[in-house]
Amino acid sequence: MPEGSFFFVLLAFLKSKDMATDFKCPHCANLLNVGQNIVFTARNKWGKEGLIMLHPEIGNYTVLKHPSFKVSEGEKLDFYCLYCNEQLLSDINDSLAKIMSDENDQECEIHFSRISGQHSTYKIIGGSVEIFGEDASSYLDLLNDVNP
Repeated sequence: MPEGSFFFVLLAFLKSKDMATDFKCPHCANLLNVGQNIVFTARNKWGKEGLIMLHPEIGNYTVLKHPSFKVSEGEKLDFYCLYCNEQLLSDINDSLAKIMSDENDQECEIHFSRISGQHSTYKIIGGSVEIFGEDASSYLDLLNDVNP
């Protein structure tokens, strides 16, 4: 490795760490990120609670949970903040959950499907909406409400 290269590799690593997106609870503003995941408490249709970890990249629908926490395909889950225990319900549609994020020093809302296996995510910044996931058309009414 040429002299000085280590510094540039380290600087690139630190910049990539700094540019990681932080996700927050819309109620208490505490961070929901732990390592490479967004962590929630979730409740299934039988009233059982467990931890669910979602990938922080919007549009990546990787989910981690303990195998004993049973979730059926198509089941609507309730998501809660780990800090304040408030339910993370979207104010746009009952089948969506809502968390907050900062992008380029601008606060944005992230709405994602509460239905297991449904890939629908919406990033709202001001009056603009970005949609992600093959099931995003399920909530096109969301776009009409945000962008009249």
